[in-house]
Amino acid sequence: MTTLSPQNLDALARQAIELPSWAFGNSGTRFRVFPTPGTARDPFEKIADAAEVNRVTALAPTVALHIPWDVVDDFGALRRHAEDLGVELGTINSNTFQDEDYKFGALTHEDDRIRRKAIDHHLACIDIMDQTGSRDLKIWLAEGSNYPGQNDMRARQDRLHSSLSEIYARLSDEQRLVLEYKFFEPAFYHTDVPDWGTSYVQVAALGDRAMVCLDTGHHAPGTNIEFIVMQLLRLGKLGSFDFNSRFYADDDLIVGAADPFQLFRILVEVIRGGGLNNPDVAFMLDQCHNIEAKIPGQIRSVLNVQEMTARALLLDREALAAAQTANDVLAANAIFMDAFQTDVRPALAEWRAGRGLPTDPMAAYLASGYQQKIEAERVGGTQAGWGA
Repeated sequence: MTTLSPQNLDALARQAIELPSWAFGNSGTRFRVFPTPGTARDPFEKIADAAEVNRVTALAPTVALHIPWDVVDDFGALRRHAEDLGVELGTINSNTFQDEDYKFGALTHEDDRIRRKAIDHHLACIDIMDQTGSRDLKIWLAEGSNYPGQNDMRARQDRLHSSLSEIYARLSDEQRLVLEYKFFEPAFYHTDVPDWGTSYVQVAALGDRAMVCLDTGHHAPGTNIEFIVMQLLRLGKLGSFDFNSRFYADDDLIVGAADPFQLFRILVEVIRGGGLNNPDVAFMLDQCHNIEAKIPGQIRSVLNVQEMTARALLLDREALAAAQTANDVLAANAIFMDAFQTDVRPALAEWRAGRGLPTDPMAAYLASGYQQKIEAERVGGTQAGWGA
């Protein structure tokens, strides 16, 4: 059985992956939202479900919220509820893609009234951060155009900078703005923040507490995502990950499901660039479980990240550096592949047992009776989520 060194086990013990509240709500495709038995009906139940993932994995100590999906009357009470369950509230995600006013843009809109409304929404999100103790405000913008000539692309960038500047100015010294990018959809001709370069340019103009969020599903097919990870770490501007998988477009599937080797390559660069267990680089999931069970889907996701992190930690970097210096192409690739092809699952199971955790977190959850309990209790009510 593969042995993980004490240093590697220490790194794995400190790993933390933030869960998205929306992963525990009903979701679906563009054609239908699919309800499932036991699905959380409000933010309190979403956090309870997230706490179950953390209970069996010890990997998920924080939960991201989405506003207005997760609006409650008392965020202090929600914070205490999370802490009572052994987790904390994390990133606050804004939402400017489900309001009729934002059909042609929000932070980039030509209409001063609509742009003001979008800015005020983000200021309200920061007010929530003040109550929840959250550090990061994450912004993803569903903005752009569908046809050549439809909009003045440069003017939209100028308005975006102006809007982000006002939002950034409202942050406290302990808070950050994290700008996500996506190369297309729902706009199909141009997107206002389509790539890491545009996000970097915008956040670099704001200041040190503005960072880039990299969503692993938001790239064109064939994109070398680990190169982008390397570059953003090198520049000190990688603020967070949204881990998921995609096959054709942004599918928000379980991380590592489509291409485990890609996830491994990304984590190799994370470790190489000092991003692992770095408080300035947040690991998060951004997934919607449409056909699979929601809590097990999140358990599988965090375990996939943990497993590929363990493999990446096994990479013999001294031998790799020597092969690279000698331009020994085959040796370098073989060293790289040896780490990827190492089965770390038995070693991780043994390590979990030594920490008082279930050797098989998925089996432990299924045997806990929690799923049967919530299916019996959660009847009726209004589902809070993107499909609401």
